[in-house]
Parts: sequence; C-alpha cells; structure tokens
Amino acid sequence: MDISKFEEKHVSTKEIYNGAVLHVIEDEITLPDNRRATRELIRHIGACCVIPVTDDLEVIMEHQYRYPIKSVVLEIPAGKLDAPDEDRLSAAKRELREETGYIADNWTDIGLYYPAPAYSDEKITMYLATGLHPGVTDLDDDEVIEIEKIPLQTLVAQVMNGEITDGKTQICVLKAAKLLLEKDGE
Repeated sequence: MDISKFEEKHVSTKEIYNGAVLHVIEDEITLPDNRRATRELIRHIGACCVIPVTDDLEVIMEHQYRYPIKSVVLEIPAGKLDAPDEDRLSAAKRELREETGYIADNWTDIGLYYPAPAYSDEKITMYLATGLHPGVTDLDDDEVIEIEKIPLQTLVAQVMNGEITDGKTQICVLKAAKLLLEKDGE
C-alpha cells in the first residue's frame, strides 16, 4: 500500500498540557492534498500488560476501580513504563509481581495494542505469562486491587457476552485462549 496518499505531514506543535501521565498537544498538519488541519493528541510514555495463566488454565485477574468511568473493572495486570526506553518485558515482570505477587517462568510476547490511535500514541505491549509462582504484592500507594482466579474459558465467554469491557483484557484473553486452549484440543 502506498502510504503517501494517506500520510499527514507535521507543520507545528502547540503544547496544551504536560502532566505526570499524559502530554496533550495540538499539531498543525498538512493533508495529502495540501490542505491544513489540526490534530489534538495525547502523547503517552507507553505501557505493558500481562495475562498470567496458571497450569490449571486459570487467569489471575484484578478488580480495580477506574475513576474516569466510576466503576470497578475486571482486568489483567498492566502498567505504564517508568521511562520511555524501559525494557517492556522487565516492566511487565514488575507489574505482575507488584500487582499480583506472582512471578512467571515463561513469557511470550503476544503483540502490540494501540488502545486509542485516533487521539493517542499510547502503545501497550502484551505478554502471556505461564509457570506462575505466588508471592507478595507491592502495590503503588494509589492502587487498591483485589485478585481473583478465573478459568480462561469462563473469561472467553465473558468477553463474548460483553461482561469484560477493558480492551486490552479482551484481546489478551482471546489471544491466550487461541494459544493455550487450541493446543490442548479444547
């Protein structure tokens, strides 16, 4: 595909807000037909997420209150990078240990996820973790998380019937099911 018929070219940037998690900017761009337009976007340091699956094909899930939607969300462990150049696998291992207490023997990179590419450059690297060993959590000061083990097949049904609304969790559940359940002939 010829990207040139779609590509928008940067002209200038105006900073709107620079916070601890989000950096909001407004870019002036040139469209492929040379018209000018603006794009408001959120720059994000990046993140990782982990779907931790036990030997019994149960997933270590988290219940966590999400302030923007005023609701408790069932999701997989995840977190932002500490620095833009932080090794993503190291960050995933840290998040799994801090939020659930678990460590894993086996790690599989299962892809990238852009949660909101229309207005953000946030990139989440997704991992499958197996060979789990329980340990002690080390939550951030502002985190309140409750852990629950849920069978992977149950989570697939919950994704398909709309009970799980978190995008990264939906994708990771379905990818893990494809990788783990199909190889076992289920």
